[in-house]
Amino acid sequence: MTEETKVTDHQDERDVRIAKAKKMKAMGVIPYAQSFDKKNLISDIIKDYETKEHRDINDIIVKPEMQVKTAGRVMLYRTHGKLAFAKLLDSTEEIQLMFHKDNCKLVTSEWIVEKLNDGSEEGMSAYKFIEKMVDMWDFIGVTWEVFKTHKGELTIFVSECTFLSKAIRPLPEKFHGLQDQEELYRKRYLDMTMNPETYKRFLLKSKLYQTMRAFYTKEWFTEVQTSILGNSASGAAARPFITHHNDYDTDVFLRIAFETGLKKATVGRFEKVFEIGQDFRNEGSDPSHLQEFTQVEHYAVYWNYEDNMKFTEKLFDYLFDNLGLSRKLNVKDKEGNIKEVDFTTPWKRIDYTKGIQEASGIDITKYGMDDADILRADIKAKNIMFEKMDNMSTTTLIDYLFKKNLRPQIIQPTFIYNYPVIMQPLARISDKDANIVEQFQLIVNGWEMCKAYSELVDPILQQDNFDKQAEAAANGDEEATASDDDFVTAMEYGMPPQSGFGMGIERLLAILCEQDNLRDVVMFPLMKPEKKVEEMEICEMDISAYGTLPALEDVENLAKKYLKDTYRHCLDVAKVMKYFAKKLKQNEEIRYIAGLLHDIDRDHIGKDPTKHLGEEFEKIVGEIKLPQCLVDDIKSHYTAKTSVAISSLLRRYLVSVDELTGFIYAVGLMRPTGLEGMDYSSVKKKLKDKKFAAGVDREDVKNCEKFLAITIDEFVPEIIKALQ
Repeated sequence: MTEETKVTDHQDERDVRIAKAKKMKAMGVIPYAQSFDKKNLISDIIKDYETKEHRDINDIIVKPEMQVKTAGRVMLYRTHGKLAFAKLLDSTEEIQLMFHKDNCKLVTSEWIVEKLNDGSEEGMSAYKFIEKMVDMWDFIGVTWEVFKTHKGELTIFVSECTFLSKAIRPLPEKFHGLQDQEELYRKRYLDMTMNPETYKRFLLKSKLYQTMRAFYTKEWFTEVQTSILGNSASGAAARPFITHHNDYDTDVFLRIAFETGLKKATVGRFEKVFEIGQDFRNEGSDPSHLQEFTQVEHYAVYWNYEDNMKFTEKLFDYLFDNLGLSRKLNVKDKEGNIKEVDFTTPWKRIDYTKGIQEASGIDITKYGMDDADILRADIKAKNIMFEKMDNMSTTTLIDYLFKKNLRPQIIQPTFIYNYPVIMQPLARISDKDANIVEQFQLIVNGWEMCKAYSELVDPILQQDNFDKQAEAAANGDEEATASDDDFVTAMEYGMPPQSGFGMGIERLLAILCEQDNLRDVVMFPLMKPEKKVEEMEICEMDISAYGTLPALEDVENLAKKYLKDTYRHCLDVAKVMKYFAKKLKQNEEIRYIAGLLHDIDRDHIGKDPTKHLGEEFEKIVGEIKLPQCLVDDIKSHYTAKTSVAISSLLRRYLVSVDELTGFIYAVGLMRPTGLEGMDYSSVKKKLKDKKFAAGVDREDVKNCEKFLAITIDEFVPEIIKALQ
């Protein structure tokens, strides 16, 4: 823990720490203890001793009194002659420690010692052991008396210290600023240790589960568990994950909803059931969607959907009251717009069919299951477009009409109700209108918070709806609801009238914590495997292969000579290439030159793509005798014409940042503050707008996913940072 030498190479520091662990063993100190009898949480120590009278420190040093015994992680250490101070962090709080050279002992597995045998004649004192052998991020246990320093800081005078666990890996340098979002997700344990707000977020998540269970228990619901693996993926319109059951030698599905299992429980006498657990949907992920997510579902026998509306408001009132949260929250929508939302009940209600007609001009009640082509044509006639709409069934087309036209207009908590019968094969048809099902959703600033409906309990009608969904699936609709024969059989034995409800916990928590990315409320979100640089550097040239590089001044003068309209773009790409080179510890100059010259001929050839990177390019870069390796690197970003393979890390980054950098710059031009304050949501919105930068191929913009295995929502913030 000495501050005499600053270690900059983390691998070297790791080796040093491993060597310390070995030396500790040789001295009789176990680097990874079996246990420790922790008596006090640090928060309790602070609460109990903050206002108490304390003895003078000079008296404590001579003869301390046993008051507290706690443990945690060492977060800071500094020495002042005979005194040393540290910060100790546990699950509740942080507190200062003080060690004194004349009264410091080390507790080992067999004895309490003031000196250890380190091979020297004098031995190593316990005080020196703590200074030399304990590093930041190690875990230790401490005991004895609490006092206040002359500055008024509550401190534990440590007379006895127990070493508990050696951290052999130091904190990554990038974590000091907590800026790398991908690293935060991959190493959430570091994020929670270094960032109190993140830690508190997950404490709130735990309390949310407890509070929600307490509410359901108070309302006489029984918690049950249904199977994750099943023979069908039913209960919702979603694409499932499929896995293989080796013992049964059959493919099975990961559940996409609890619905069918919980409703079967109502056939078996349970009148009020709920479940909190994981669902899995093999669909696209974005800041508002995860393939694995936590859901709460409940079913109440003899209720209808209107009973569930009242119950939902009651649930939210209970959560806000018992979590101690303000009912007014700032909520960011899917486009990044922040609005103040007031959760005070009762909430507004909007008729689904009337709302869509007002938002889009289309009366969805006119279309049946077989009218997909007619509806699609009518939608296009209104200049409304969605991706993959040509393969969508009627139900999916209507769903996208709602998501793209009506939902974005809803800011305050609002119940959407009266859905067309073709939209929900598991919902009950209204007694008043045979074309409507008794269903509602709660929408908050564009976010779908929950879905509930009066349940369909007629097995004949249920089977008929399943059959219609099967036809949609056969026609290419990947989100059509799957049939479930087992479920229909259970219904045939008699299923009582009931209403069900489902809500995503991550989505709720993101709202409560004022977060706009669901991964911010998942402790360890699934990430793409982190590829090592050496795995991606196929045929990466050694620096020596580039020979003598031209002077940077000559390169920049060449760019200014030949680039006019395209100069800004090339300069931006150069900056981004240099940014990633520095991050990956690659040669910054080579990558900067590649970015700056990658379109050096574009203005000179009249932007004719057939001539790009041809003879004129060769002549231009020949003026500064650009090494052939760099010439080939640049040519690789237009491999369709040049046939130069994208075979190295440099080339992968060049082809990944080229179009995307230009697109981000164009987005910035449309914003009053330019790149300042820009995030992925701003770019995402424009990516979806086919009229914006219409000449940019959206697939080329996503080259990072193809060549770097990095999602565009992870890559864009890095480029924005580089450009800023």
